[in-house]
Amino acid sequence: MILGEGASAVLAVIPSPTQGVWYLGPIPLRAYAICIIAGILVAVWLTERRWVQRGGRPGAVMDIATWAIPFGIVGGRLYHVVTSWQPYFGPDGDPVRALHVWEGGMGVWGAIALGALGAWIGARRAGVRLPPMADAAAPGIALGQGIGRLGNWFNNEVHGGPTDLPWALRIHEWDQSAGRAVLGPDGQPVVLGTFHPAFLYELLWNLGVAAVVIWADRRFRLGHGRAFGLYVALYTAGRLWIEVLRVDPANEVLGLRLNIWTSVLLGLGAVVFIVLSARRRPGRDGATVRERVDSL
Repeated sequence: MILGEGASAVLAVIPSPTQGVWYLGPIPLRAYAICIIAGILVAVWLTERRWVQRGGRPGAVMDIATWAIPFGIVGGRLYHVVTSWQPYFGPDGDPVRALHVWEGGMGVWGAIALGALGAWIGARRAGVRLPPMADAAAPGIALGQGIGRLGNWFNNEVHGGPTDLPWALRIHEWDQSAGRAVLGPDGQPVVLGTFHPAFLYELLWNLGVAAVVIWADRRFRLGHGRAFGLYVALYTAGRLWIEVLRVDPANEVLGLRLNIWTSVLLGLGAVVFIVLSARRRPGRDGATVRERVDSL
């Protein structure tokens, strides 16, 4: 068993699963997929509650989700494959693995971008204005992302550098294709050491983002997409410092991880949007639903 520097001094560690897939007969049950699905369900549930509270038509959220969810899943995978292309299209890469979503690898920015396109299509078909729907969905998206991060825990991924802090995370050497830890000569899972639980930091941060957006929306009656803008600004602020901690391989631009640049640009853009929107369209949207567009 290989231990990271200082691991012996850890007073308490967060254990990691040694298995991320189980079989129900020939059907694989993958923890990563279960966590993603659970996050989606919670996000849809919370969005529906907030949408109805804001005067929206019951059931409209599900109408839009049937478009936004598949678009978001495809977008998340595309972003990951494009920004981390080497394992799939680089030397000794396997292009078929780009389709193996269950092995992990979903980029939140791609999921939001393409998911927004799907939501726009769904909103047009349902006769719903997208900005108030986005405001209703903002905290649910943050909460769903947090739940989805548990999938990284099962896959022993998304961690920071070595640490001996009391909340250090034990990480095993992992066989992605088999969905379980690699066993050593003694038949026990190989432990690589104890590391910063970056996935847990982001999970907790996302819970905080959801709570702040709900509070701010009630306190300031955010409208015209500003609740969604606040979610983006807060999420990117957290993703920025969490991304700095991560040590998993990532493509870089000017010496910084690509997601750091993405967080900076989107975070600044969200702040500018909130300020300009508040000046031009103060208060909450006057109407949440418009006439149905049947031409699409």
